[in-house]
Amino acid sequence: MLKTDRLFLVPASVGLLDAAASGDDAALSAQLGGVALARQWSHFPEALAWMRDYLREHPDEFGWWSYFIVHRDDVRLIGTAGYKGPPAPGGILEIGYEIDEQYQGRGLATEVAAALIERARAHDSVTTVVAHTLAEENASVAVLRKLGFSFSGEVIDLHDGKIWGWQLPVR
Repeated sequence: MLKTDRLFLVPASVGLLDAAASGDDAALSAQLGGVALARQWSHFPEALAWMRDYLREHPDEFGWWSYFIVHRDDVRLIGTAGYKGPPAPGGILEIGYEIDEQYQGRGLATEVAAALIERARAHDSVTTVVAHTLAEENASVAVLRKLGFSFSGEVIDLHDGKIWGWQLPVR
């Protein structure tokens, strides 16, 4: 588990992902220690099902995918974050995060991203952390800039269309 001043980032096990993907809020809450669930803690439930199935076949990659974000004071699941798999050849590691709308604008995404970056720095194989955002000025862009990421270019994503790439050397 990763900890920040205000958050716990709980590694997503197959059991947690199964409860989340199947919409079993009671089981998800129970597995997270009885936390409440924010209304829009996840915008990508289909990704949770995919990760569950992937981790069943690749248990050695546990910890290199999704984390459930629990707000310490509110004892509430407020989002997900993580990596898009283990470091790629050449040491590139991609991060992502999502926070319930009621919790946005409080610096929590910055805390989450900083914790992911710190964990990445602890692994000698990671040289660069990357992220992608919509191709517009938005809160995620502000988070990445605040953490020292630089713009690496515009690319086309099959699902999202035009997106912006960001990178942060960690070695």
